[in-house]
Amino acid sequence: MKGSSSILTPFEAQIRDLRKQGVPLRKIAVLLNRKHGLSVTYNAVFSFLKTREKAEKHPSLFYENLPGDIRDSLIKQFTALWTYDSTGIEGNTLTLGETVKVLELGLTISGKPLKDHEEAYGHAKAVELIYDLIQKEKISADDLFNLHRCVMQKSPINSLRPIGDWKRDYNGTTGVRDGKPVYMEYARPDDTPKLMTRWIKEFNRKLRSAASATKAVNVYAWTHMSFVRIHPFFDGNGRIARLIANLPLLKCGYPPLLISPARRAEYIDLLWGYEDAVGIIKPDAPLLPLNPALAAFKTLLREEWRESLRLVETAKNQAAVR
Repeated sequence: MKGSSSILTPFEAQIRDLRKQGVPLRKIAVLLNRKHGLSVTYNAVFSFLKTREKAEKHPSLFYENLPGDIRDSLIKQFTALWTYDSTGIEGNTLTLGETVKVLELGLTISGKPLKDHEEAYGHAKAVELIYDLIQKEKISADDLFNLHRCVMQKSPINSLRPIGDWKRDYNGTTGVRDGKPVYMEYARPDDTPKLMTRWIKEFNRKLRSAASATKAVNVYAWTHMSFVRIHPFFDGNGRIARLIANLPLLKCGYPPLLISPARRAEYIDLLWGYEDAVGIIKPDAPLLPLNPALAAFKTLLREEWRESLRLVETAKNQAAVR
């Protein structure tokens, strides 16, 4: 005999309609049995609704429904690429091939700094944490602190540069304006906790809004750009921005959007261009003011995302020909 879930699936709309009308579960079971010739119990209806509720809460992930070996290979590919790309943008010297050897085989690459190996391990651990966060409805400051501990796990202890807490000292970036170097500060340390409370609240609102490819890129852009405007940590902000900006995409069933080190200079120029245009962020100011500079950033993101989408399509094609 089929399980109760299989039996009741064709009548889901009717069951939900009856529940909206306030009909008790026991009476629903009686009505279904009488109308459709079933023999289900109150417990069967209760279990069916609970099962459907869990299914609705569980996100559909980009690697679901793939054979186990293809799925595992795809996840490893993304972890290696994500780590290589993001740490490479920050100056890590490991090649993609070396990154794979470090992460999958635990090898030490001769002639490469220990720091580069530790950054790779830490970032890969942070990627795992991002996948864990997919199941959470909301993120907290502690989740961001845990990500920071991953990417900065081997950094020296410094009271003004805490690991796993907001910055306590000023930080900034240097760019070029009218042919002259200009130093721009990020959010003040004293303003950072309040700004991040606002940022986390707004980010949680956007967690499930990447329902289309266009919206996915928009959510990534908002998350990334608003986060680096604040620069809430003394270091590691770029890596964390590129990690956390992917959480809404992953929760909506899309693969991560990765930015190649080959476009590092263009990427950094676009970040600077926006920050220079809108100025230093203030405690009660908009987190991401509208500015034409955002459009160019989104164009880069759309172009870079194509490789991730291609990898997923390749995996699906591999599975289809089996």
